Amino acid sequence: MTVEAREARQPWILLSPALLVVTLLLFVPLLFIIVYSFWLRTATGADEVGFFLDNWREALGDPFYRDILLNTLKIAAVTTVVCAVAGYPAAYFIARSKGNKALLLLLLMLPFWVSYIIRTMSWINILGVSGALNTFLIWTGLINEPIQMLYNEATVILGLVHFLMPFMILNVFVSLDGIDRNLEDAASSLGATRIQGFREVTLPLSLPGLAAGGLLCFVLAAGTYITPLVLGGPTDAMFANLVFEAIITQLNWPLGSALSLMLLVILGALVLLYNHFLGMAQLMKGLG
Repeated sequence: MTVEAREARQPWILLSPALLVVTLLLFVPLLFIIVYSFWLRTATGADEVGFFLDNWREALGDPFYRDILLNTLKIAAVTTVVCAVAGYPAAYFIARSKGNKALLLLLLMLPFWVSYIIRTMSWINILGVSGALNTFLIWTGLINEPIQMLYNEATVILGLVHFLMPFMILNVFVSLDGIDRNLEDAASSLGATRIQGFREVTLPLSLPGLAAGGLLCFVLAAGTYITPLVLGGPTDAMFANLVFEAIITQLNWPLGSALSLMLLVILGALVLLYNHFLGMAQLMKGLG
C-alpha cells in the first residue's frame, strides 16, 4: 500500500468508532422505525408484517393529528420568540460584562445540573393551588381563594421557556462575544449613537447566533412531551405526546412510528433550511 493510500485511509480509521456508534444507535433504530411504519396493527393486537399505507393515511388524513401538529408548531414558535426576546438582553449583558463573565456563564449553566423532569415539576410547587405563589397572594390579601394557574397552554409555554432559555442565551452569547469591539468604536467615531451602533453593527452581526438559538429552541420545543404531560391540560397535548401514547400506552408501534417520522421530517426540513441559508457552523459553536 502506498503512502498516499495509507494517508487517505487514516481519517476513516480514526472516525470508524464514532461512525459505528452513530450507525448502531441512530441509523439502525431509524431504519426499524421506517419499516414499522408500514406494518399494520390488527384487531387482535398483533402486528401484521407487510407494506401497508394505512398508518400514513391515518396520520396524514385525520384532522385530529393535523390539529395537534399545528398546535405543536404554534407552541414551539411562541416559545422560540419569547426565548429570543428575553434571552438576547441577557446574552448581551454577559458578553459585555467585565471581570465576572465566567461567573455569569457558570450561573447560566447551573440549570443543566438539575434534571429536566425535576425542573418541570417544580412549577407545580410554585403555581399549584397550594403552591408558593397562591400562598403568597392569599397571605398578602390580594386574593381570597387560590387561582388555577396550572394545566393550560400558557403554563406549557412557561415550562418550555424555562427549559430552553439557556440554549438561546448561549448561542447569542457566542455570536456577540465574537464581534470585534473595534467595530462598535468605529461606529461611535463616525457619529453613531449607542443605539444606532447596536442597530447597524451589533444586531446584524449577532443574527446568526440568534437564528441558531431559535432553531434549537424550536426543534427541542416541538419534540418535547414531558412539559405538556406535566404542566398541560387534556387539550394541551403536543405531537410527541401522541407518539408516546401510541407506542407506550396503546402498544401501536406501526402508528407511533408513522407519527414520529412525520415530526422528524418536518423538523428535519427546518434544519436543512437553516443549513442552506446560514450553515451549521454557528449552531456547533453554540452547542460547544
